Amino acid sequence: MAEENDKTGRDEALNEDASTPETADDATDETPVAEAPAKAGKFDRLTQEEGGVRKLTGMYKNWFLDYASYVILERAVPHVEDGLKPVQRRILHAMKVVDDGRYNKVANLVGQTMQYHPHGDASIKDALVQLGQKDLLIDCQGNWGNILTGDEAAAGRYIEARLSKFALDVVFNKKTTEWMLSYDGRKEEPVTLPIKFPLLLAQGSDGIAVGLASKILPHNFVELINAAIAHLQGRDFQLYPDFPTGGMADVSRYNDGLRGGTVKVRAKISKIDKRTLAITEIPYTTTTESIKDSIIKANDKGKIKIRKVDDNTADKVEIVIQVSPDESSDKTIDALYAFTDCEVSIAPNSCVIWDEKPHFLGVSEILRRSAEHTKSLLGLELKIRLGELSEAWHAASLERIFIENRLYQLIEGCKSREEAYSAVDKGLEPFKMRLRREVTLEDVQKLTELKFIRISRYDSEKADNEIRQIEEDLKSTQYDLDHLTEYAVAYYERIRDKYGKGRERRTELREFDSIEATKVAVTNAKLYVDRAEGFFGIGKSMKDAEFVCDCSDIDDVIVFTKDGRYVITKVSDKAFFDKNIYYIGVFKRNDDRTIYNVLYRDGKNGAIMMKRCAIKGITRDKEYDITKGTAKSEILYMSVNPNGEAEVLKVYFKPRPRLKKVIVDLDFSTLAIKGRQSQGNLFSRYGIHKIVLKERGTSTLGGQDIWFDEDVRRLNADGRGKLLGEFKGDDRLIVWTSKNQYYITGYDLMQHFPDDTVLVARYESDRVYSLCYYDRGQKYYYMKRFTAEMSDKIQDFLDADADFICVTDRAGAKLEITYKGAHASRPADVIDVDEFVGVKSHRAKGKRLTTYDVDRLRMIEPELPPEPEPSEDESLDDGQLTDASADAAQRAAAEGKASGKSALKEPLGAKPAPGKAPAGQPSAGTIVGGVEFEVERPKGDAGEMIDPEQLNLF
Repeated sequence: MAEENDKTGRDEALNEDASTPETADDATDETPVAEAPAKAGKFDRLTQEEGGVRKLTGMYKNWFLDYASYVILERAVPHVEDGLKPVQRRILHAMKVVDDGRYNKVANLVGQTMQYHPHGDASIKDALVQLGQKDLLIDCQGNWGNILTGDEAAAGRYIEARLSKFALDVVFNKKTTEWMLSYDGRKEEPVTLPIKFPLLLAQGSDGIAVGLASKILPHNFVELINAAIAHLQGRDFQLYPDFPTGGMADVSRYNDGLRGGTVKVRAKISKIDKRTLAITEIPYTTTTESIKDSIIKANDKGKIKIRKVDDNTADKVEIVIQVSPDESSDKTIDALYAFTDCEVSIAPNSCVIWDEKPHFLGVSEILRRSAEHTKSLLGLELKIRLGELSEAWHAASLERIFIENRLYQLIEGCKSREEAYSAVDKGLEPFKMRLRREVTLEDVQKLTELKFIRISRYDSEKADNEIRQIEEDLKSTQYDLDHLTEYAVAYYERIRDKYGKGRERRTELREFDSIEATKVAVTNAKLYVDRAEGFFGIGKSMKDAEFVCDCSDIDDVIVFTKDGRYVITKVSDKAFFDKNIYYIGVFKRNDDRTIYNVLYRDGKNGAIMMKRCAIKGITRDKEYDITKGTAKSEILYMSVNPNGEAEVLKVYFKPRPRLKKVIVDLDFSTLAIKGRQSQGNLFSRYGIHKIVLKERGTSTLGGQDIWFDEDVRRLNADGRGKLLGEFKGDDRLIVWTSKNQYYITGYDLMQHFPDDTVLVARYESDRVYSLCYYDRGQKYYYMKRFTAEMSDKIQDFLDADADFICVTDRAGAKLEITYKGAHASRPADVIDVDEFVGVKSHRAKGKRLTTYDVDRLRMIEPELPPEPEPSEDESLDDGQLTDASADAAQRAAAEGKASGKSALKEPLGAKPAPGKAPAGQPSAGTIVGGVEFEVERPKGDAGEMIDPEQLNLF
């Protein structure tokens, strides 16, 4: 009958919707107008009601909204109070119903849950397996799959489960649970479970509804409890994800888990040796199989170069990668992060159900609500406990009065129950003032139903002790209720101490350095150019053209024409810029060390200009001019120098009257490096016959300042972190680790440092390290002095049974020794470190400091001399520095700041050796713009070198 009424109501609503105009336009359309009847449409039979068939009009409007609301509220999005989706809540309730302490078959649990969940068994089993894999609420037995490898669980008839002790302690309480009927009205199920823990943030949640999605990342068990305690105590807290698969996470843009945030997660990759890498932890949402597949695909596409990849994962992740012999392992690590699933970005979207509606709440707000909800549940439990204790005290007191005063004798002679109840109630009148509440008929009934054997064995002393214990429990419960916040804090601390062991943070939080894909991509393509026709590219159709260089298929290239126009574009199979290409090469964005030396003619018969500039970053595919932009300008000479090299040219002018010197030298090192839009300096107004390369120059940029960023454990030249100094040539770094090891390495910005790195400093072969340590075997303190050996191998400077105490590399240092125990009254000794023991190998044991009980060792280092003031001679007459002198001044400042300082306090750095110019420019002996260009080897007389300013004397 109810179904018929519901059907009739829906039909009336549909008919009403169909007949009632919804907009002003609809009302206007219904106004009678004399016009021809509309032609029947091909969908009229679907939208008109014929023979009792319901129309589709309005059906989606009403039913689709109901369906979307159902999916959001009842399937995909978790509730903020207990952090569970309905299927998860019903699984836990069903497991509690059948719980007897023993394992149950998963198939049996699925069947039990189907009494509450109106969907198929497959979804229940999948949700149960996911709950079990989170290792928090369910104790599993059997093959439950592997979240690391992605292996699925066995069939439900082969695996078993039961509720964990944590779930039994935290999740369930019938007295505080709100109940509702199941979908068929036969059973009762909880509206929400009274969970006294931020379960939603601990497990995380992922669901897709209709027009809505929720993605909440898992957080650390102990950190959540600490944050809840902090909130209850009025302190600030911060929450960040912690993933069961470990790895490393950059949470700088977490945005409290709200929409718009992102978390970058990386695998942990370590170097076993120079040619072998090992992945020991993987990003969340990935598996070892997916990572292996992504590595193989990247290798097939030429993004990385590896020989072999093996997945040896069992209980722990182990993916071994064999790097190609001609490839750097450090570069391969960056390439793995750039081109494979070793780095993934996760976009959180914290959406929960609250007050029967979806809400977007940050993880901090979810935790606050969880803590307050837990506090209210604890308060409710205390109130229930208080009521139960009060009832127990009332019942015990009535029983004592009833038995000790022999009121049971009043029942004798009573012919009916009502008469007996009345007699007992009348007998209790003198004692009712002692009680805390009124005596009810139910109380009297219980007294009359006491068995005679209980009355005869009644022990007054034992009853008094029980009442006294109840009164103490009442006081303690009332105290906890009056101090509910402290009680909630104590509850959280008990949970943390009982279940927090073994739940330490697995994901390391750190900032990631940005990896430019073009810098780590391997050269998997060849660049070709057709200079005359203006085509260039890496496709098969270009293989008959001139080869330029090896490159990657994601590189940018820079292309110059003879008239000085240039463009930067992404490399492609075949592209066209303009005819008469002068230079083409791979472009590195934000590279301030690649310098372009240019000699060009401004206009058809204009002056000859010279300039040096760097092209750091411009808009891709936009045309620029290296010249002034005058029509018919022409590049006479150009070189691209990756390390700022400045060559010397011999320039031959065309003979003409009154020309004093026909041959002059042009030294580019005397020109200042300016911006790419600078016009340059005037070289000459006379025509040039020939240009000869007289001498290949060296770098004018000096060394390269290197910084070490401790947050990301990477070197950089951008000024981030601690300045190591200026490096060049064969300069090296020394790296110290917390495992009492060191090794010597170069200053390549691509290299990775171990996670246990404690210090990175400039390596100096003659630097002496004075080190104190404690020998656990001998139980004495020792000192040894050594110099670090030049070796790429990792060196152990202490044995396994030694504990590092202190170290210095400062000459003239002193060691202060204070004593304890029986020698506490002994005055402290001060030892001259340089004279106490000689300099030997790092393998030497050293010399014992003392046989007394040592309380503390402290190095006393001498003060550094004051830093030198820069002299006025370093500046030019016009108050500005040239490029060379400016670099020298910066270099001197950096070395001056670090000179005499301990490398363990203020490490220094290095600068690279000059490189070779890239290919892509015309070969020697060719004619460019009517000017002959060739290379001349310098002989005995290098020729006269003149200042470019004198070239304007012609």
